[in-house]
Amino acid sequence: MLPRIWIAALFLFAAGSTRAAVEKKQVTIAVGGKTLFYYLPLTLAEHLGYFKDEGLEVEIVDFAGGAKSLQAMIGGSADMVSGSFEHTINMQARGIPVVGIVLQLRYAAIALALPKAKAAAYKSAKDLKGLKVGVTAPGSSTNFFVNALLVQDGLKPDDVSIIGVGASSNAVAAMKKGEIDAISNLDPVITKLELDGDVVAVADTRTAEGMKKYYGGDYAASCVYTKKEFIEKYPGTAQAIVNAMVRALRFARESSLEQVLAAIPGDYYAADKQTYKAALKKAIEGYSPDGRFTLEGARNVYKVLKLFEPSVMSANIEVSNTFDNRFVEEAAKRKSK
Repeated sequence: MLPRIWIAALFLFAAGSTRAAVEKKQVTIAVGGKTLFYYLPLTLAEHLGYFKDEGLEVEIVDFAGGAKSLQAMIGGSADMVSGSFEHTINMQARGIPVVGIVLQLRYAAIALALPKAKAAAYKSAKDLKGLKVGVTAPGSSTNFFVNALLVQDGLKPDDVSIIGVGASSNAVAAMKKGEIDAISNLDPVITKLELDGDVVAVADTRTAEGMKKYYGGDYAASCVYTKKEFIEKYPGTAQAIVNAMVRALRFARESSLEQVLAAIPGDYYAADKQTYKAALKKAIEGYSPDGRFTLEGARNVYKVLKLFEPSVMSANIEVSNTFDNRFVEEAAKRKSK
């Protein structure tokens, strides 16, 4: 009979052999509004211990919006970003090879909402001219959505005033106090305002119907992205991150709402659990079932940004280079634990 210490060593060897070597154990991920449903798989991977299971020590740094989390990665204070896929195309247009490695959301999940009186009179984005529109942060996906609506109706992005209001209680307060005339944001912010009777959504991409109307169907929305040089230098680390994220996506799609809520920090929904649960129920269908990007989804993002984003308008980008499915394909081979 083998000594216990040998048995333990063999067990650890077998467990370690099922995953790639992690070259960089400590990883910093920047995110712009961590409590949003847009980034729920990231929160699940963290709080269910999936990153730790992969041998990682992940620090998640929260910013006011996606543009600021992108800046953190470009500036070197973050290794990766949990953010909008739009930024990979924007960066590649500027000659910076940033790639998505795992998709979180296949719906943009953004809604433009107005106070009831304004919403009743709303006919098109032309009615936004001259208004103060609150977004998570200037240059973020919520800003891009407003720009796309404006340009598609013959206006320019600067025909409105863009105000950064964040992605949590500050955004809700800004709308309730009348500091902004309209809001482009995500859940649970939008659902909170809707259920309180403060706003009505006039353009909504939280459903398949809305995605088809505004984006033509498949879309690459929230994802984890990083510089190409990072995944070339630390492929095992990138694989470990993706393994954890794919596992979190499975959990979100296959678990009950109560199980998902139990895995989320209580301060995410504070004293308003029912509102949060109602919003989450609508959001679940938008999560990617497996973390894979599609060429069609990436092309739809490119097509939208080509309408108004100066750097993208003047560039010719090979869209297939903006994402890398290799790590997701490898993660798919692993059995759910």
